[in-house]
Amino acid sequence: MDVIIENLEDKLSRWLYYEYENASKIMGKNIIFTNVPSSWTKVLSKLGKVYSNHVWEIFEPKDLIILDPQAEDKLSFSDLNGKSAIVVGGILGDNPPQGRTKKLLTSYAAGALARNIGRWQFSIDGAVYVAKMIINGTGLEDISVRRRLKIKVKSDKTFYQHYIVLPYAYPINDGKPVVNPKLIKYLVKRSLEQ
Repeated sequence: MDVIIENLEDKLSRWLYYEYENASKIMGKNIIFTNVPSSWTKVLSKLGKVYSNHVWEIFEPKDLIILDPQAEDKLSFSDLNGKSAIVVGGILGDNPPQGRTKKLLTSYAAGALARNIGRWQFSIDGAVYVAKMIINGTGLEDISVRRRLKIKVKSDKTFYQHYIVLPYAYPINDGKPVVNPKLIKYLVKRSLEQ
């Protein structure tokens, strides 16, 4: 079973790249990126297979499961039967959510099976991790999730400290949220520069 990220962003920001990079690590580079602008191909081809076409142009929609927070039913292992891929929307979240997965992905792939992994917005790499766990037979109810990740920021130059709060859902692996450590460092550095 393939895991596919349908890129739906128009800029390859550091944040987006770090989520894509971590998704690649989770899947061991066995990941497919679709709807990728040609200018990104060289960079993303180091992480997995890259296609410029939309996922529904490459695969038969009836063979796909789309992870959509607005889908009625939760993803289960039995949903995988007869399907060839789970599709994650390559979208950086909005707070509050705007329903972009449904608008930009699910609505175009008529015949695909839409499922949620919880009513929250997951990070891209977090959704890929959950997809991999389901493929491996873990029940959705057995995957721990932390919402609202708090990152402590403390300046070395002052006693000033604060928190960055990411209002998304992150699966927990070995007691830690599934998030690229490079993203945490980037967000802390950016916060200290402001």
